[in-house]
Amino acid sequence: MDKIASLLEGLEFGTVQITVHDSQITQIDRLEKHRLPLQKKSSQLTNQQKKR
Repeated sequence: MDKIASLLEGLEFGTVQITVHDSQITQIDRLEKHRLPLQKKSSQLTNQQKKR
């Protein structure tokens, strides 16, 4: 259980998958996702301003 807790530390977005066989944990996978902020292109801003 300490290993699972350590994998969860610092995980902002993602999953921790635990694989069990015959009541024993056989594998732990950690998938971390990094979210990037959306950036509007200047041409999109210009088109939106024209619509107003």
